[in-house]
Amino acid sequence: MREDSNSPDGSNLRDNSLENIETDKKTFKEEIKNLSRTDKKMIRGFMRGFGKIIILWLISKNRQHGYEIMTQLHNAASVDTKMPSASMIYPVLHGLERKGLIKGTWEHHGKRKVKYYEITSEGKESLERIKNLISKRQDPGETNLYQEFMEDMFSLKKVKN
Repeated sequence: MREDSNSPDGSNLRDNSLENIETDKKTFKEEIKNLSRTDKKMIRGFMRGFGKIIILWLISKNRQHGYEIMTQLHNAASVDTKMPSASMIYPVLHGLERKGLIKGTWEHHGKRKVKYYEITSEGKESLERIKNLISKRQDPGETNLYQEFMEDMFSLKKVKN
């Protein structure tokens, strides 16, 4: 890191970087607000399509309960400020649990019971298979529409091995 001439420890440079991040966040939120209703609906629909995978991935990071997952999804959402509802999250959690991808255990927190979910070995294997499938390139001569879409829309280029 380059040191700022005004401070021997480079703190002014770090302060400027934090200000730039906050400015970028504000600009991004303004851009989201200015999207058309149709654009916002398409983005929400795209994210819903990945709902099960995102929830399984979140649980793979650390065991957590449904409300924690809802909060994380809400905090990560840039388009819809409405909290993901229990009617969306819990059926997904119950389905993942029925399929053996996660395991739920009840714990007492004061007078309340809270169900914590953790990923199972089957869930880890499932995430790994999905990751491997998505990361593979198609054979030459076949269409690579998915790869082109991801690169063009999200700047997600496949890293060559």
